[in-house]
Amino acid sequence: MGTVAPAKPAARAKRRELVRQPSTAELRTRIRIGEKGRIIIPAAIREALGMAEGEMLDLVVDDGELRMATMRERLRRAQESVRKYVPAGVSLADELSAERREAAKHE
Repeated sequence: MGTVAPAKPAARAKRRELVRQPSTAELRTRIRIGEKGRIIIPAAIREALGMAEGEMLDLVVDDGELRMATMRERLRRAQESVRKYVPAGVSLADELSAERREAAKHE
């Protein structure tokens, strides 16, 4: 039996290359976990997600997958969820302030 030749550097680079799938417009890549569990998020993915250096990320393990989002995106989704239950033109912040002022009158 012969030995398997290691992959050429160009072939390895091509495997790491980002691929945009036309049907889903999804960015995908494969990366290797580095020393101490570090990963590098490729620039195209950071840009697509609006991630900036030093930004806080939220990591969740969901059904055997690691899901990552910026805190800004998590906040946007939470606001979107709440918006379903709040009538248009109503400010929850204004309502809360009014309730607190009313409660303070009775203290």
